[in-house]
Amino acid sequence: MGEENKIIKELWNQLEDFQHVFLATMDGEQPRVRPVTLVNFDNKFWITTDTWSGKVKQVQKNPKVEFSFVFKKGSGDCCIRVTGQANITKDKEIKAKLAKHCHFFGRHWQSVDDPNYTLLNLIPSTVTYVTPDKTTQIRLHSTR
Repeated sequence: MGEENKIIKELWNQLEDFQHVFLATMDGEQPRVRPVTLVNFDNKFWITTDTWSGKVKQVQKNPKVEFSFVFKKGSGDCCIRVTGQANITKDKEIKAKLAKHCHFFGRHWQSVDDPNYTLLNLIPSTVTYVTPDKTTQIRLHSTR
């Protein structure tokens, strides 16, 4: 268990406050992958998005998601893949807090009350860490 915690801490340290990742959702039987900005804030993962986007419609039908990103460790390419669930956040206070935190919010939405502003909370359940030497998969015991 100690080794898993060490790996998870190392992985989370790779994530910046605003991290470009690839998010996968399910559109029926077809996975859909797109680049998004993952917001790592208040020990949780968030995505701000347009209410009318395909990803919101897909999450409403099937909340299972996965995101991944590639980074360098030394001279090697590594990858983190996080599997979990996306929840649509309706809480106006949380939506306002995230809107204030996101420097890009005003370029996309007029206010927290903008009907086209949706906030997704990503709750990880499994993390897969791929390095040139090995692949490690860790099942998370607590939500982030």
